[in-house]
Amino acid sequence: MLFPTTIVGSYPQPDWLIDREKLAGRFPPRVRAKELWRVAEPYLQQAMEDATLIAIRGQEQAGLDIITDGEIRRESYSNRIATALEGIDIDNPGTALDRSGHPNPVPRIVGKIKRARAIEVEDLLFLKAHTTRKVKITVPGAFTMLQQAQNDFYASEEEAAMDYAAALNEEIKDLFAHGADIVQIDEPYMQARPEKARQYGIKALNRALEGVTGQTAVHICFGYAAVIHARPSGYDFLPELAQCSCHQISIETAQSNLDCQVLESLGNKQIMVGCLDLSDMKIETPEVVAARIRKALKFIKPEQVILAPDCGMKYLPREVADGKLHAMVQAAQLLRVEYANH
Repeated sequence: MLFPTTIVGSYPQPDWLIDREKLAGRFPPRVRAKELWRVAEPYLQQAMEDATLIAIRGQEQAGLDIITDGEIRRESYSNRIATALEGIDIDNPGTALDRSGHPNPVPRIVGKIKRARAIEVEDLLFLKAHTTRKVKITVPGAFTMLQQAQNDFYASEEEAAMDYAAALNEEIKDLFAHGADIVQIDEPYMQARPEKARQYGIKALNRALEGVTGQTAVHICFGYAAVIHARPSGYDFLPELAQCSCHQISIETAQSNLDCQVLESLGNKQIMVGCLDLSDMKIETPEVVAARIRKALKFIKPEQVILAPDCGMKYLPREVADGKLHAMVQAAQLLRVEYANH
């Protein structure tokens, strides 16, 4: 099918589950942030499952082709995995600069990074049990997890990144073994720290994908619209991703009004074209969304295009997120008619 639709990963969490005001008033948590949850510990698991069902239904009702669990159980896209690895002292966090340049508490590396257990497999199985559509699950990338940590153990950043990648590789293989259709790796810090990304980012990404046979994606962006307001007009790190072994690359074009010619440099990879501006609470018309996709279609083939929001939707009011997703699905239908005889 041409022009499949999906989200990048996150869907808005309900106000009864998480303190959304507190969440929006701080940088995305890198260490655990249990104080954000509104539901007491004995009932939290059940509440998270109920909220995940809402996220699944919301995506289905919008008409999305590929469904995620909405990352409902996570305080941030990265801290669920980053704080579950061996070699991390989560009780005595370190500090690292966020992509905004502000210090943030982060996991502190005190030993060899290893994966002790499956982390997201149960989330995936719950998702698969409650939808018949294709499913995607997201994991933070090795490079990004390292940039969001304080290294008090490894002699070099590259060595640390490769151990993060080896741990991630085990998790990704487990997710595919349990029926994931797509695993997406979130690597926003490759854009934020392009010099370091050029040194060892692609090497770490490919190590995380070593021996993986399922369909994989990598997401790279300029940060959440709710947190990072200024947008450059182009990526500092994108053509380099042509060298990674991911099948799909997720980029944002709507808020940044990206010059889509850069997509020519990515070869035959499928592109998740970010076509919903998450900084604007107005719901786009299907025509506006379709026009954003057409900008990309000047440089890549229709069969390479997947429609998606620019980034995760967790900071949006749910009714705004749902409205935007409906518009995106309608835009895909317009484009399918337009390119039916392509």
